Amino acid sequence: MRFTSACFIVLLMLLVPKGIMAQDTIKKSKKESPQKQIKSAAKKLESSFEVNDDNAIAKNYELLADGFTDKGDYAKAEEYLGKALALYTKLNNSTSKARVFRNLAKVQELQNKISSARSNYKVASENATSESVEQLNSNDFNRLRQSNNPVAQDKYVKDNIQLLDKENKKEEVADAYVQEAKISLQNSDKKMAIESYKKAIPYAESASKEVSINKEIAKIYTDDNLFTEAINITRELLQKAEDKNDYTTQITQLQSLASIYFKQGNPDDAVKTLREAYTLASQKGRTTEVKKSLGELVHYYRSKGNDKAAMALYEEFFSDFERLIHADSTLTDAKALQVTEEKIRQLEKEKVLKDELISRKNTFNYFLLGSVLLLILFFGFIVKALYSIKTKNKEIALQSLRREMNPHFIFNSLNSVNQFIAQNNELEANKYLTSYSNLMRNTMENSNKDFVTLANETEHLKKYLGLEHMRFKDKFDFTITVDDNLDPETTYIPNMIIQPHLENAIWHGLRYKEDKGLLQLSFALKGNKVIATVEDDGIGITRSSELKTENQKVHQSRGITNTKERITLLGELYKKDIAFNVSEKELPLTGTVVQIVFPLINKI
Repeated sequence: MRFTSACFIVLLMLLVPKGIMAQDTIKKSKKESPQKQIKSAAKKLESSFEVNDDNAIAKNYELLADGFTDKGDYAKAEEYLGKALALYTKLNNSTSKARVFRNLAKVQELQNKISSARSNYKVASENATSESVEQLNSNDFNRLRQSNNPVAQDKYVKDNIQLLDKENKKEEVADAYVQEAKISLQNSDKKMAIESYKKAIPYAESASKEVSINKEIAKIYTDDNLFTEAINITRELLQKAEDKNDYTTQITQLQSLASIYFKQGNPDDAVKTLREAYTLASQKGRTTEVKKSLGELVHYYRSKGNDKAAMALYEEFFSDFERLIHADSTLTDAKALQVTEEKIRQLEKEKVLKDELISRKNTFNYFLLGSVLLLILFFGFIVKALYSIKTKNKEIALQSLRREMNPHFIFNSLNSVNQFIAQNNELEANKYLTSYSNLMRNTMENSNKDFVTLANETEHLKKYLGLEHMRFKDKFDFTITVDDNLDPETTYIPNMIIQPHLENAIWHGLRYKEDKGLLQLSFALKGNKVIATVEDDGIGITRSSELKTENQKVHQSRGITNTKERITLLGELYKKDIAFNVSEKELPLTGTVVQIVFPLINKI
């Protein structure tokens, strides 16, 4: 089957899981979707940048954070709350600081960053301008501190419910009741958990939160085999969604209902309901939900040995695929969000430039007073600015060199996907795309970092080697070993320095070996130095050079040159002594050994 580039993009996006709905951070219109909220906040932010109003900019950062929280993107929410906090700190706005510290703690708790959340709840309490806000944050601080004591946690949550109810903060009351329910579940008290969830419902100001709470109740009923109760709740949510023409909720509730039917041992109703979800999602251009329903139906048919029905579903899906692409708004929304964030970053850069111009103007005015001291300070400022620009240029060059290695890998990976598809190997293509998308997401998350933890880097390299092994499984095996004396969570190493050499070992050494080879990556601690070694038993540098085309020779040479240039820049920027060496094994052994030596770094 022939795929367009648009089809391929959609398939990539489908493999990236979407976030769940989250708590509110600031007061907003409950009618707005997260996408509209982000768009509205971005427009307001642009206006506030134009007038260079720090207070307005900080408020709109909060609105953006709130939109990302509702979207389930807690990392982005944390980023923009951090920017708002920096501005409020600059303005010495204690009231707003307390609010942002609390909201920051909330999104960190949702990401399971318990230590950071606890710390921010404490700071929020210390910065509070009223007793009630101080007590709220103090209770949450103590609740997280008593993570192993559900009884104490329950007491702090109940105190917060009373405080919030008195303040008429309905959405936060609902959140507190949900916390109370989760604590009851930790104590295996499902009856009390259901009561807490039901108490939360009247306080839920958004329809999405009400649906989310009811789904948790239905889940408890399902886990206790109380299928009738679970089905009734799900059907009520489904009916409400139908009355409101809320197609997204209709689809998800149909999927939930089908799941309950399967657990109940009622596959006929389950398949029928999944079919309804599949049809509705297809009609409304909800590609992700079409894929989910399709996957569950195919899984069921295959478990029953009905491959014919499974294949019929696949054919139906692909025959309607082009229409789904054009009807699905997620592509447009994703592009709009990307453009929005790029615009925000540009506005931030422009604001920095404006502030620098103001600072220079003031400095120039002082210079006109004829003060020798100001003249010296002015020259000092010039030197500092030049040094800053020089450093920035090095950072940009370093970033450019990091990204230079990506296109070749992406091109090879896409060729592999194309090969799987051309061979009608849909299972392998899907499996490869899943691993590829995870690797790309990890690469993008770390793309702006010069150093990452050893744990992060080894996990990234493991994913990369797993992907290459999927392509060349008959050509090599690989191992990754870390010295027991190294703490992967606190040890920092240069980002993306090692990957190009793993790629060289596979593509220019092991790939041409007649029998199966071995690729070894190790991290050792010697004194205060960390030694990263990439060793393979491939055909070696000399033999590989003889087999290469002119283009391949240029690529390999550039990969080594890229590494050397980046090591030089890292040394200049961070004052770190990093050494790099490539050698060929001596006969009768074959293969290549790459060693990168850098100091033990526990803090960047």
